[in-house]
Amino acid sequence: MKRTLAIVFSALIPLAAMAADATMPDEDELIRPAGDTDLSEFLWIMRPIIVFADSPADPRFQQQIEMLREGEAMLRDRDVVVLTDTDPKARSAVRSKLRPRGFQLVFVDKDGIVKLRKPAPWSVREITRSIDKTPMREREIRERRQDK
Repeated sequence: MKRTLAIVFSALIPLAAMAADATMPDEDELIRPAGDTDLSEFLWIMRPIIVFADSPADPRFQQQIEMLREGEAMLRDRDVVVLTDTDPKARSAVRSKLRPRGFQLVFVDKDGIVKLRKPAPWSVREITRSIDKTPMREREIRERRQDK
């Protein structure tokens, strides 16, 4: 009986993984590797912030990730997902499209347009101010006020 359950369970794991890949990131996954991600997955749904570095050991990369984690609530409120890419040799689709050099923070709005590129870490406060100045975010704020 245990062997049968183990076989059934192991057969379901790949199906669950495929289903998870077909959806948006879990709510718990604010920060995730860019991997095979295509930015079009987020079009009109999320605001990707992509953090590039030539190595995960880059102190600027580590500082940026720490700041993003500290400001998680503010980023979630603005529908942000953070993608990381620290392997230039892997030539991810995101890296090929955005062509960073060394460390770079890139903010892409829901419409798929790059709104910001920074060669140094930025605080969540600075990032959210930039997001809040976009026409799309201003509209979201107006709509929320009207709904109340």
